[in-house]
Amino acid sequence: MRRGRRDDPILEALAGSGRGMADAALPTAAFVLVWLVAQAVGGPEPILLGGLGAVVVAGVIAVVRWRGGERPRAASVGLLIAVAATLIALYTGRAEDFFLPRIIANGGSLAAWLVSIAVRWPLLGLVVSTALGRPRAWRDDPDLVRGYSRASWLWAAQYLVRIVVLLPLWFADQVVALGIAQVVLTWPLVLVCALGSWPLVRSALPPGHPGPRHPVEGGFVPATSDVAGPT
Repeated sequence: MRRGRRDDPILEALAGSGRGMADAALPTAAFVLVWLVAQAVGGPEPILLGGLGAVVVAGVIAVVRWRGGERPRAASVGLLIAVAATLIALYTGRAEDFFLPRIIANGGSLAAWLVSIAVRWPLLGLVVSTALGRPRAWRDDPDLVRGYSRASWLWAAQYLVRIVVLLPLWFADQVVALGIAQVVLTWPLVLVCALGSWPLVRSALPPGHPGPRHPVEGGFVPATSDVAGPT
């Protein structure tokens, strides 16, 4: 008998990833807000002030992450990006260049996810299996490899969407629009990917497959009488 409600093992595994979204959204919002205020009041060096605002916010986030148990290297990624973005914007004298590292990072991420799918090492499989404590077992399960590959296309698409939106705004020197787009395209897109991943993975699994928590070496062979879906 099919269960009326299934849990979502991928959403469970990715539950902690939402914290990292603040690393991109909050420093960006701080940069745009301080930059706008500095320009409105005629303050000196709006880019520098906006950058300092972003660095301070990113620094606070890094400290919170570090004290919460994250390794210093992982906790400081957002801070390093904020510092690099500020230095680039100061060097060029263009506030919109603050967003350039994020645009480049999205391009690199898009390429990485596409390559991972092409070589049949989909990044979603690496992320989810590591979170579930089975970092390599999924590679021996062709059904899971196929499912993770399908779902990885969704994650690759989010980076493409950001590039398609952010790059024209950068060329048009639209600083405020860039800030809004960066924030808007962070949480919603990640949430869509997180919610959509399990249905895509499940569509590749045969009936009765135990799912991502229990990879089956060599592939799952359903029994004739097995009508239950993966959980």
